[in-house]
Amino acid sequence: MDTIPSWMANLEDEDAAFIKKFVLASGSLKEMAGLYGVSYPTMRLRLDRLIQKIRLAETEEADPYVALVKRLAMDDKLDFGTAKLLLSEYRKTKEE
Repeated sequence: MDTIPSWMANLEDEDAAFIKKFVLASGSLKEMAGLYGVSYPTMRLRLDRLIQKIRLAETEEADPYVALVKRLAMDDKLDFGTAKLLLSEYRKTKEE
């Protein structure tokens, strides 16, 4: 049996369930919005946030600070804009 990709293993159960429903809905955000009882823009935002989580999870990080900031962003304890700003400033200090 193949191992589960790290980006998938790190997803919360709710995110995995969302992906399953999205696939079963043939990628229809309109249908997903109906299933969840929310507006299309709300569903689009949820999908965009999930995409960001997956992208963050795909990039493994050796630096403990960077890994912490990414983990906080993935757990919705830090918004993605702030996480990007913190990482950008941190990397600038590392270059000096």
